[in-house]
Amino acid sequence: MKIRDKSLITFLLMLFISGILLISCSEDNVTDPAGTPPEVPPLTSFQMDFSPFSSLENLSKVVNVDSASRTYWQWAALNGIVWQTLVTAGMSIPVAAFAESFNHDPEQQEDGRWLWRYEFTPFTGIKHTAELYGNVDNNGVSWEMYITKENVFENFLWYKGESNIFTTEGSWTLYTEPNNPTELLEIEWERNKEDSTGNIKYTNIIPNGAENGGYIFYGITNNPDYDAFYDIHNKGENNLLSIKWNRETHEGRVKDMNHFGNEEWHCWDSNQNNIDCQ
Repeated sequence: MKIRDKSLITFLLMLFISGILLISCSEDNVTDPAGTPPEVPPLTSFQMDFSPFSSLENLSKVVNVDSASRTYWQWAALNGIVWQTLVTAGMSIPVAAFAESFNHDPEQQEDGRWLWRYEFTPFTGIKHTAELYGNVDNNGVSWEMYITKENVFENFLWYKGESNIFTTEGSWTLYTEPNNPTELLEIEWERNKEDSTGNIKYTNIIPNGAENGGYIFYGITNNPDYDAFYDIHNKGENNLLSIKWNRETHEGRVKDMNHFGNEEWHCWDSNQNNIDCQ
């Protein structure tokens, strides 16, 4: 009897362990309804800040100025305005869709992905529908944004991307438009949540485009003298324009070999007047 009892106990114990393993394996393949959705990366991961040079007040100081008398600050501002115009023209709808996502809660789908589905109205005044999917895996989160405009286009993948689970770094790939679904921009970003520093880079990836590889790179740093910067690379002219400034004092400097004919910094003071660099 004792031998049988031991055998029976051993058999029941093995059966119990096997059951646990089967349940565990099954749970790996089943959506957890109580799962936690991933954090959507911040808007600053997608939309570059051009405001330091491209406000309406600054626009009037730059556009109507003769090029021969343009100050160092005005040259820096002009380039910021040009890039803002070029980039925002193709990003107004994607940016509006992204910005609206923060006002909605997602639902987990049967395949485990999270879906933010909502309507938004871009500058055109016409309602669109956005479907933002976030898929969590061991490498982080992959994102896809599908946009629909009723009776015009449906479920157009306007951009996709990846981010780490902590939303401190990632990238996006942006496509041109539904009628021309070619690659437009690659966006790379990173940030430090503790000190609010970070950067974002737009790179032209238009296939066979003359400016493919050109970029604008913007960042906030801990540098006590100049805590913000733009680097603008003109691929066609093989030229790098660099701008640095202090966000509090508004003092800054610009370097542009093609424009100034040298590799020196050209500085301005808090009143945007030209000064000798220290």
